[in-house]
Amino acid sequence: MIAGPIAQIDLGALRHNLAVCRAAAPSSRIWAVIKADAYGHGMGQCAAALEAADGFAVARVQEALGLRAMGISKPLLVLEGAASETELSAVLSMQVELTVHSSRQFDLILSQRQAHPQPRLQRIWLKLDTGMGRLGLQQTEAVALIERLRSTQTPPLELAGLMTHLANADDPSHPMTAAQCEQARALAERFKLPLSIGNSAGILAHPAARSDWVRPGIMLYGGSPLLGQTAAALGLRPAMTLTSPLIAVRDLAAGAPIGYGSTYRCPAPMRVGVVAIGYGDGYPRHAPTGTPVLIRGRRAALLGRVSMDMISVDLRQIPQATVGDPVTLWGQGLPVEEVAEQVGTINYELLCRLSSRVRLVHDQQEPRF
Repeated sequence: MIAGPIAQIDLGALRHNLAVCRAAAPSSRIWAVIKADAYGHGMGQCAAALEAADGFAVARVQEALGLRAMGISKPLLVLEGAASETELSAVLSMQVELTVHSSRQFDLILSQRQAHPQPRLQRIWLKLDTGMGRLGLQQTEAVALIERLRSTQTPPLELAGLMTHLANADDPSHPMTAAQCEQARALAERFKLPLSIGNSAGILAHPAARSDWVRPGIMLYGGSPLLGQTAAALGLRPAMTLTSPLIAVRDLAAGAPIGYGSTYRCPAPMRVGVVAIGYGDGYPRHAPTGTPVLIRGRRAALLGRVSMDMISVDLRQIPQATVGDPVTLWGQGLPVEEVAEQVGTINYELLCRLSSRVRLVHDQQEPRF
């Protein structure tokens, strides 16, 4: 028995979810977003499984360098762009496309290009702030940079297109999404540039966001990007199933306290299981009593506070449960969205926050408890 958590990654589910994206946006090219170690699923293995994508998008230069070091040769896009001359130098010869979200970034790239004796072609995407209020150029800034590029003899620098990011696409009824899409599309059409808008929610719920390039993230991993809609209803399959074994089964008396702070007391004599997972593994410490888990295909409830290494669960409805049984925290049979809702967070956070103590097992490898 391995007394610790395992995240089983179904690479077939990744390929299935990519196909769902293709079907939703058949005229779009796809940047598969594999930032944050592929949302906690293992960047290298997920890149291999998502080979049918047109390219990969990451948040930071370091992630792009890691993919190139793994031998990944597909087009790469760095969504935050390069922050320094050091980062620019690192990607100079690696055919990595960079997002430019400020005039300062543009000047940094241009300066680096001019200083290099034989600069290679550098493709950049201008990011337009259409209402996200985070990173991005105002429209007047974007126009100035486009005109500057087109009116001067710059070193090898190619404007690959425009992009923007949707602020409220998870709510299909929110009017802001249409306004953002309209603003970005108008500027792209004015300058006859390729356009990238759609994130997962945009791809699935907003036809106007299905632009020349789309950037699916959470949907690739089988998480729903839409408020009030399950992943299964959207045709998505969970890629991660997080499990850990029961390491103890105890019979406790009525009134017995469970866990730190004695926040839960047994209302009657009851059978309680202890599972080898806690906030040290990335399971949310603030998960309340009642948060569901699966044991032998049946639901059980979390009891008391989450510890660093353990949680306690109610086994009264599963009398046959025994030490060594795998317990599903989320994944197949227990949607991560449901757990996230209980905890008061989002599926993205639960998937991305797992610690290095959780062993990732991909497809052909079988977990052994």
